Amino acid sequence: MKHLRAIGVGIIIWILGVSVYNLSFYISFLEDTQQQANMLLFIAVMPLVWFGAKQYYKKGANAHGYWVGQTFFLTATALDALITVPVFIIPNGGSYYQFFTDLGFWLIGFEFISITVLYWYIKLGINKQNQTI
Repeated sequence: MKHLRAIGVGIIIWILGVSVYNLSFYISFLEDTQQQANMLLFIAVMPLVWFGAKQYYKKGANAHGYWVGQTFFLTATALDALITVPVFIIPNGGSYYQFFTDLGFWLIGFEFISITVLYWYIKLGINKQNQTI
């Protein structure tokens, strides 16, 4: 696995995800803006991770999607711990504990891994099957 490439793509996914999350507070269509931001992030993560997986595998990498997805998620988690929580969560009355024990955080983590695995099976798994036939 090309670790630096996966980490770089993970950073891009995180930047775009945080941007969607923060911009969602400026366009209000629900009364609960926090719930709105979480919903939009959950929806935005799907195409972001799919695009990230496409970029990662573009240069012929063949690592299993689980490991790539886990690298994307761990990169995002590290950036959340270093930037998101101290800059956006704590000033608004939150804490590291609240952030990392939130069910939404873990659902998005599952989404990171499952979307990358799905991409791997669709785009690379089929190609491997066709080569063995």
